[in-house]
Parts: sequence; structure tokens; C-alpha cells
Amino acid sequence: MTASIAAHPNGGSSGGSSGSSRPGHRAAAGRPLSAVPSASGRSLRLVAQQEGLLQVHTAPFRGSFSGVFSQALRSAGLGSRVLISQFLKGGVDQGLERSVWLCGRLQWLRPAVASCLAEPAAADQDGGAALEQQAVREVWAYTREQMLAGQLDQLVLDELGLAVELGYLEELEVVTALEQRPSHLDVILTGPAMPSSLLAMADQVTQLRRGF
Repeated sequence: MTASIAAHPNGGSSGGSSGSSRPGHRAAAGRPLSAVPSASGRSLRLVAQQEGLLQVHTAPFRGSFSGVFSQALRSAGLGSRVLISQFLKGGVDQGLERSVWLCGRLQWLRPAVASCLAEPAAADQDGGAALEQQAVREVWAYTREQMLAGQLDQLVLDELGLAVELGYLEELEVVTALEQRPSHLDVILTGPAMPSSLLAMADQVTQLRRGF
């Protein structure tokens, strides 16, 4: 949850708060937190923004997740309900049945695959989806269900864009689900690849670079 400052001439109350910069977003209803005097003598009121943001943290290397994970863990420790879904991270054969819970409020989910996925999705001998793709789609199906149910406060989607690029998930399906997300939900996408359709939806894009 972020806070904005609304100015009130003559100390009066404002009739509303400013909305998100993303096209089509409704203006977020705010609750006054406190009044702050300004240099001009007008009363400023801090307003809690109830509308969630869609943020993108990307990098040309696999390294944009760790900082976001720390933020998600801190949010869970403060009482938020958080889901972290890592779509291509394997090696622990986790899956839905063995997802990890931290702070009692953060669920950490990875697909039931033998190793991390870095190659394009391949079909099995009968032309159907391979076991790796089925495992990724299982994580996505659960994540989508939890997102649309409206019980989450924060959702972290690690390498979702790369899963789309490699053919494990359908881009249109992912975009449609994100468009239907509850307005209060904070969604953070991380990873080295991000389709332009997901970047276009973002309220904030952060690009990490290696120092030289």
C-alpha cells in the first residue's frame, strides 16, 4: 500500500484522490491518515491508496528475484497474504503438494520438475504436452485461481514472461488473467524476459543492470 498527498485549500476536505497512471484504471478510494501543514499554509492530507500496482522487475540475467523475495517476506511478516510462484525453477520436485509456507502467510510454489527449465517447451512422443509443461501449467492454474479469488494481498510471478516466451504458457491466457485481477492486489513480475504485452500493462518497470 502506498500513500499520496492530497492538497486541501483552506484546510477543507478533498472530494477524492488521484488514480493510477495505467490507462483504464479506476481512481482509488482513499482513507485519510493525517493532516500535514505545507509551506503555503494549505493543509495536506496523506491518503492511503487502496488500488494495487502491477510492477515489473527485469534484467538481462536471472537475478531480479532476490530483492523482490525479501520484500514479499517482509510483507508476509506484517500480516499480508502473499503467494510466490516460480514457473521455471525446479530441482526440488516441489509441485502443489509440497509448496513451502513462510511466516504462516507466504506460500512459495515451484513446479514438480527435476531441474530448472531453460529450453523451449517440447511435445511428448504422442504430440501432447510434455511432463515439464504440465508441471508449469499446474503452477499457473493454481496461481490464476488464487489471484482471481481475491484473497491475496501480494502476488509474485517469477519468470512468467520467460515461461510465455519458451512456450510453456499461452500469452493471451496470461494477459487476460492479469487484466481480471482484483483491483487491490499488488502483482510483481520478475525475470529476464518480459513480453511487450506485459510491459504495456505495468504501472512501474524496473530494469536491473550489471555494473562495469
